Amino acid sequence: MNFLRGVMGGPSAGPQPSGADTIQKLCDRVASSTLLDDRRDAVRALKSLSKKYRLEVGIQAMEHLIHVLQTDRSDSEIIGYALDTLYNVISNDLEEEEQEENSAKQVDDLGSQFTEIFIKQQENVTLLLTLVEEFDFHVRWPGVKLLTSLLKQQGPQVQQIILVSPMGVSRLMDLLADSREVIRNDGVLLLQQLTKSNAAIQKIVAFENAFERLLDIITEEGNSDGGIVVEDCLLLLQNLLKNNNSNQNFFKEGSYIQRMKPWFEVGDDNCGWSAQKVTNLHLMLQLVRVLVSPTNPPGATSSCQKAMFHCGLLQQLCTILMATGVPADILTETINTVSEVIRGCQTNQDYFASVNAPSNPPRPAIVVLLMSMVNERQPFVLRCAVLYCFQCFLYKNQKGQGEIVSTLLPSTIDATGNSVSAGQLLCGGLFSTDSLSNWCAAVALAHALQENATLKEQLLRVQLATSIGNPPVSLLQQCTNILSQGDKIDRRGSKVQTRVGLLMLLCTWLSNCSIAVTHFLHNPANVPFLTGQIAENLGEEEQLVQGLCALLLGISIYYNDNSLENYRKEKLKQLIEKRIGRENFIEKLGFISKHELYSRAAQKPQPSFSSPDHMMFDHEFTKLVKELEGVISKAIYKSSEEDKKEEEVKKTLEQHDNIVTHYKKVIREQDQELEELKQRINTLTSQNEQLQATVTQQVSQIQQHKDQYNLLKVQLGKDTQHHNSHGDTLQMNGIQTEEVSKLKEELEEWKNKHELLQGQLKEKDSLIEKLNSSQLEMGSTEQSLQTSRFGGLEHSHELQKELEMLRSQIQLQSAEISKLQMENQKLQVMSTATDPMLGDSGATAATSSELEARLEQEIKELKSQVKALSEEKESLKQQLDSSTSTIAILQDKNSRLEREVAESKKEQDDLLVLLADQDQKISAQKMKLKDFGVAVEDEDDTESGDQGDEDEDGDEEEQDENAVVSYHDN
Repeated sequence: MNFLRGVMGGPSAGPQPSGADTIQKLCDRVASSTLLDDRRDAVRALKSLSKKYRLEVGIQAMEHLIHVLQTDRSDSEIIGYALDTLYNVISNDLEEEEQEENSAKQVDDLGSQFTEIFIKQQENVTLLLTLVEEFDFHVRWPGVKLLTSLLKQQGPQVQQIILVSPMGVSRLMDLLADSREVIRNDGVLLLQQLTKSNAAIQKIVAFENAFERLLDIITEEGNSDGGIVVEDCLLLLQNLLKNNNSNQNFFKEGSYIQRMKPWFEVGDDNCGWSAQKVTNLHLMLQLVRVLVSPTNPPGATSSCQKAMFHCGLLQQLCTILMATGVPADILTETINTVSEVIRGCQTNQDYFASVNAPSNPPRPAIVVLLMSMVNERQPFVLRCAVLYCFQCFLYKNQKGQGEIVSTLLPSTIDATGNSVSAGQLLCGGLFSTDSLSNWCAAVALAHALQENATLKEQLLRVQLATSIGNPPVSLLQQCTNILSQGDKIDRRGSKVQTRVGLLMLLCTWLSNCSIAVTHFLHNPANVPFLTGQIAENLGEEEQLVQGLCALLLGISIYYNDNSLENYRKEKLKQLIEKRIGRENFIEKLGFISKHELYSRAAQKPQPSFSSPDHMMFDHEFTKLVKELEGVISKAIYKSSEEDKKEEEVKKTLEQHDNIVTHYKKVIREQDQELEELKQRINTLTSQNEQLQATVTQQVSQIQQHKDQYNLLKVQLGKDTQHHNSHGDTLQMNGIQTEEVSKLKEELEEWKNKHELLQGQLKEKDSLIEKLNSSQLEMGSTEQSLQTSRFGGLEHSHELQKELEMLRSQIQLQSAEISKLQMENQKLQVMSTATDPMLGDSGATAATSSELEARLEQEIKELKSQVKALSEEKESLKQQLDSSTSTIAILQDKNSRLEREVAESKKEQDDLLVLLADQDQKISAQKMKLKDFGVAVEDEDDTESGDQGDEDEDGDEEEQDENAVVSYHDN
């Protein structure tokens, strides 16, 4: 122990050994000592030297420390010292004095090299994972810190080792459930490093219930009011969700979006905004944006947007948006978050349009935000966020676009001037002296017109009063006036920015709107201004303006309907050829897509610029340029004859498409009718099945009545044999004669009914035979109709089977009637046999009254049974009548369907004739184009590209024809 006291700073008589010698002796002590206490003291000494002599300890002691981890697992204290020593060697978290002595690059290299040595043997990482499972604080905590440091130095390599290790990720997930906050918090930091840029580990961590545990920790720590632990948990959630569609879907399906709402429930007194709270809320907003990012799949984004609306998260964000005292950076991020939550979701956009600011009188939130956008005193990032919010509100929202444009139209402008509308704010920003306001207002107004030709035409009605006494001018005219004045107006900011914004607005306005192009060309000063700008040789700053002027002039040519004689397509092309030159025009047009700021704007929808001077292009406008650049270049080189032929071909193709669309609509309607008829047939079939079940039930009841009747007959026979006396026979004879007469009458009625029913059955049989013969004749006309008619034949055969069943039932009942006749005859014979015995009445007078009562009771029971049988007979007759009406309905329906089949065949023949005529006209037009020397793709060349479409159309027409045939047959 004297040696260790010298190492630890105790008194020594001899000279002090150097650090390297001391470390070497300690390493030998660890390797050779047999006593655990000696090894523990040596490792503790190495730990104390590891910070100052990091390199020496790492080189000499790492192997011995790893051996200690492998062999001394039973002693937690020495394991903890060894893990702390390895952490000091590998980690780059040095103190300030050491950072001053060593450069950052050397520190990074040293930690990375030691990490590479440690993980060279994968068993070391597996051993470390096993140690992290230990519950002992002195083992688990240093193990977590060491593993975190390894991931920081060599992340991908350590991630791969942990991924292939059995239950490697699951072991680390247990750290979040540790009751000791230090280990739990460091476990969150470990999982942060583990999940960086590794989708496989991210999925495993998510399915190990990470979302539930992290959200519980955030709630326990106080949500946004929590400390740095909340920040760490939010960073880990971002790692798990960002660019991981599987985890995002799991997060949404697990109803975790609903648990985010309490994060944004800030109090009314927003005076206590600590730096940590601002950081936490900023990360929470970013987490919401991760779920609804425009780069996510559209379906996933839409489902998350709907969930946020239904759980009230969007409403909570709008509350923060309209609150007072919110820090500027939180307000900016909240605006960006609301923007992406409502982007492309009609429900959310409608709700946002209804949000009002808490002012007197209340103003729409959109108006309040636009006021901030056109206010040059507001921060630049805030103004960019408001512009992004306005763009997202109008994205795929024609209703919102119409509401914005309507505030500019004369009929909807508030004459009192008490309220400021969105349109007035946009016009004010468009014509202000601040170039950034000009650009933002121009881009916002362009988004109100995006892909909406109707609003482009309506905006032409907007009139502006420039000054008192002068007539009003249109908004289009005012934009071109400001554009032509250019440098004459004194503006704050970049003058090029204002002109670029106005040119983007005009290009969006005129694209795909011939009426707007006509209004633009109607001003005689516009075309000379554009050609003059394009023809000049200006500096690099003006090249962008030249390219946009070329694009605007190209749009005026491409969407020109030749309604103005002086500005027809051909004349404008000649003007370009004379004043500019076609090659020079195409070169200037290419300046746009080659610009660096164009490439930046095309990357993502959010306008993010480092400075106001870089704010030149809008994301949606880059899509328009990409779409129009090629077609304008082709249009410039086309001749007038080619344009005419192209227009004729377009018109012909449009007419052809209209005809095909009309007939497709007719076929769809016929398909709907066919479906309705099929449903009716299914209903009738179900009714028929119900009737069959009823008949079966009644047959069973008849059988029961028959059995009861036989029993009564047997009992009656026994009683007559036992009481064969003169007085009894006298009374029975009197009763039987009366009952026999009644039974005869009933039997005559049943016979008549039976004959009527048989006659009706014969008539129905003849009708069914006629139907079968007519259907067989129809089946021989066309083979393609046989399959569709098979269902109708089956239906008629089923009806015939039902009639056969009814006929058999009637035959059974007729047999019963014959039996009753036979029994009646027997009773008559018995009555005649008892006539000679009338003289001996005195001997049996005592028993006659009793026998008479019994016979009367049995006869009443027989009458009730006969009555029940007659009622059942009536119900069967009603069923037969209903089947007769069903056959008549089906016969009528069959004749009507035959007429419709003939009409449908006639319509199809007409359609084929029309299509053949159209094909002949198209081929004739192509031959004319070839005669004029125009390169036209032949059908053989385009067959490979269009074969799929033609096959789909052909299959669709064939399916429609088959559907029509099936409809008529059914």
